[in-house]
Amino acid sequence: MKELLDIVRAYREHVRPPISSALATVIHVEGSSYRRPGARMLILDNGMWFGGISGGCLEGDALKKAQYSIATRQIKVVRYDTSHPDEQSIGVGLGCEGIIDVLLTPIDADDPHNPIHTIESILSTRQPTALITVIDSTLPHFERGKVYQYHPQHATNWPTTLVHDIQRQLDMRQSTIVQYDDLHAFIEIVLPPIHVVLFGHQYDIVPMLEMGKLLGWPVSVVMPSHRVTQKIRSLAHQIFPPDQDVPYDEYTAFILMAHDFKADKHNLAYALSTNVPYIGMLGPAKRRQRILDEIQSESKTLPPQQIDRIYNPLGLDIGATTPEEIALSAFAEIKAHFSRRGGTSLKFRKGPIHPRPQNTA
Repeated sequence: MKELLDIVRAYREHVRPPISSALATVIHVEGSSYRRPGARMLILDNGMWFGGISGGCLEGDALKKAQYSIATRQIKVVRYDTSHPDEQSIGVGLGCEGIIDVLLTPIDADDPHNPIHTIESILSTRQPTALITVIDSTLPHFERGKVYQYHPQHATNWPTTLVHDIQRQLDMRQSTIVQYDDLHAFIEIVLPPIHVVLFGHQYDIVPMLEMGKLLGWPVSVVMPSHRVTQKIRSLAHQIFPPDQDVPYDEYTAFILMAHDFKADKHNLAYALSTNVPYIGMLGPAKRRQRILDEIQSESKTLPPQQIDRIYNPLGLDIGATTPEEIALSAFAEIKAHFSRRGGTSLKFRKGPIHPRPQNTA
């Protein structure tokens, strides 16, 4: 999501007459690749670009090809094959060994439905969203190179098979390529950024806020107004006073870091009363158990599935000691939780790093 935000921001700041632009989108990957389908790069005809489609090895060539697409107003798909050590191949010397298809789409600044505008329209949503990028089409309501947002209520004239495939990918939370007799498209599932809510007011919340800013995750704070500094105000997504209900959804994580037994107990009781899927808490396990024992003795016994949401001690085991390292450890664990991954070293992972769903093309 952060890359989409950066691309939209760059488009707003840099693309104005006489500057033209194109959008490069990774639509298909076979084998290994640094970036996955959905990675994007905004390319300007003056040579500037924003975002990326690889680790830096393909951007130069994509720039040249995109400038040609801008000049000719032609949409095209470029294939980069890095799977063979061919000296004539663009892939020679690259670290990845795979095939990458990139869709180059010139952007019509006068078209209110151009891909940038469609992408911009989903940036504030807190629900998984499906974007349909049309690679080729003979259907009158699907224009080649355009990006469409899927709305069930507005898709009544869409092909039934396409709607079925979109719903399936939304359920799986995975993007894919589809190809029918009259439509070739990239179904991209865009998930909202993780919203982290910090309950605390000590100095160690600042590295947490800075880590969220780096990742493009909104990070909010629950703290007394008189403890809010200018630094916190500049970094926080939202600031809530204590005892106010905090909005949350299935992509929200709470972190309890008041460094005060009574406050953490109060905040944990509140967190457990919600359906927030991740509750992290600083401090040792012994302290957590004492807090839980008191909460259960004062109210009611909590079922195991409620307690399973608590991550304490907080973070992955990387030997973190400083506030900055603890923030790194915490955010890495949160990412692993929402990605349904174990957070272990990739050295020991069996199979590919990223899932490779079967295309329906």
